[in-house]
Amino acid sequence: MTAEPQVQPAASDVLESVNPATGEVIGTVPITDEAGVRTAVARARTAQPGWAAMPLPERQRIMRRLVRQIVDQLDTLAALITRENGRPPLEALTSELLPAADLAMYYIRHARKMARDERLPLHLFPQRRSIVHYAPIGVVAVIAPWNYPFLLPFSEVFTALMAGNAVVFKPSELTPLCGQVIGDLFKAAGLPIDVLQIVQGDGRVGASLVQAGVGKVSFTGSTGTAKKILKLAAETLTPVLCELGGKDPMIVLDDANLDRAADAAVWGGFMNAGQTCAAVERIYVDKRVAQPFIAKVVERTKQLRIAQGVAGHEDDFGPMINERQRAIVDRHVADAREHGAHILTGGKRPDGRGGFFYEPTVLTDVPQDRPIMQEETFGPVLPISTFATDEEAVTLANDSVFGLSAYVFSENRQRAMHLARQLEAGSVLINNVIDSYGAPETPWGGVKQSGIGRIHWGVNGLREYMEPHHIMTERIRPLRKEMWWFPYSARGYRRFGALVRFLFGRGGR
Repeated sequence: MTAEPQVQPAASDVLESVNPATGEVIGTVPITDEAGVRTAVARARTAQPGWAAMPLPERQRIMRRLVRQIVDQLDTLAALITRENGRPPLEALTSELLPAADLAMYYIRHARKMARDERLPLHLFPQRRSIVHYAPIGVVAVIAPWNYPFLLPFSEVFTALMAGNAVVFKPSELTPLCGQVIGDLFKAAGLPIDVLQIVQGDGRVGASLVQAGVGKVSFTGSTGTAKKILKLAAETLTPVLCELGGKDPMIVLDDANLDRAADAAVWGGFMNAGQTCAAVERIYVDKRVAQPFIAKVVERTKQLRIAQGVAGHEDDFGPMINERQRAIVDRHVADAREHGAHILTGGKRPDGRGGFFYEPTVLTDVPQDRPIMQEETFGPVLPISTFATDEEAVTLANDSVFGLSAYVFSENRQRAMHLARQLEAGSVLINNVIDSYGAPETPWGGVKQSGIGRIHWGVNGLREYMEPHHIMTERIRPLRKEMWWFPYSARGYRRFGALVRFLFGRGGR
């Protein structure tokens, strides 16, 4: 039996998928109404026990077929991501499809070891055997963003399914076709019917899903939306895993390799038109090397090849997702200029071009308290500021409500590690940017307002979608009753008091 991922809504309303490079409508999907959401969750709940009971080798075979489906359709999938999200084809391949296939194979290979019971030796009760058994949660809701419309939802849908759960998945309303194709891939791989459900729509559909009785919510998106989801989930104490926004700082020390740092800054700030939660959103460079570093960043930024329409293989830079996101960039850049910032390149919408393009922009002399240094811009903007000491760099980098990733560039490993340990971020990369998300062995998530919980992280990533059940039993035939059971007595009190003093008092263990 194969998956039937789409729940057909009763309403006739549809979502239009718009190519952000041209404004062209490239497809439609039906919107799922509230009754359809409840039906999807109910069907998933009914299907989940059979999926969880399926022998792990059979689940692994299905998932291997899934990876083959991705490989077989690589060019088609990359083209869809480019048309619906706007990013260049090479980015679609390297930043979405490659890490998705790698993550899947990683968990396929290691699932048996990760899912086995965990033994807990007991120091006080060596005669007892204690284990933790990890069981699927049941039905997991995955609510996904538009900026990585394949990788981010695929990662969580796959991991939740691999852990034995059923999934109800809501793609972003801006990239519904990428969401739909994820369902098609699982269906073609032979996922059992109803184990994966897809519901389509905007935030109202997401709210209905949170309130539909799921066992856990996995949300990737903005901090503002996360707060709304957490309020709804609090009514039923539904746990929520949140991977949220960032204002990721990059620190360039005076001993850094400036060519590598400049290349990293330009790619880390402008790939996907800056629409990456782990993008380089602000740069702090040592005053002693600020001038040559800034010159290198500006030179490389000016060399970026901006697509004339739909991005092709020779284009480096595509459009933003919509007018709303572009307007945020306009506002942040205008505010920075009004408060003394200097625009060295970019800073405007390109002339004579349709779609939602914005020129890659480099600014200097940006006050630390302005929105472009404090709020998530999520666009192709690199504001650069300077510092005099390493301590000042750490203070500036930590001056944010966000804490997703941070980046340190230095040729002195000990110095870089010292700074990295002081930065308030879920991940710190030294002499690199962004790509730790693609390593499934490492934890991904943020501190402060950048998230709750961690995904990936090897066995912990699988266990995010499982519940720990503790089981304890006797290794040998137990006594008729324990010494501390009823009846109580003064003699018993004296004996246990002496035991406590012997074990933990002066000279005890």
